[in-house]
Amino acid sequence: MAKDVHQEKDDSSRGMLGHLLEVEAQASSLVNDAETEAARRIHENEEKNRIAYEHRFKEEIQKQEESLLKEKEIIRAKYQKELDDYRKEIDSIKVDEDHFSALLNEFLLVKNPQDF
Repeated sequence: MAKDVHQEKDDSSRGMLGHLLEVEAQASSLVNDAETEAARRIHENEEKNRIAYEHRFKEEIQKQEESLLKEKEIIRAKYQKELDDYRKEIDSIKVDEDHFSALLNEFLLVKNPQDF
């Protein structure tokens, strides 16, 4: 009978040990599943964030390009206006041909070079 009690204790211990090993295997499986799910979610969020970043980046590039084109057009129009104004000013200057000819004659027909 003493052997039966020891054997029952051994069987009971083995049963508990087997049960603990099964629980540990289940826990390990749960941890692996959780790690896999976490990695999947991280990858999914990284992909969503990358796509959102690229979208915002492209929008910002488009805004900057539009702003640049507008500013370029403003500068071009201002330059053209200044050039047109300058041409009008030049065209409006009356050339006094008689006075110009007299000056040329005076300088070119100098009789005494020391007068220069």
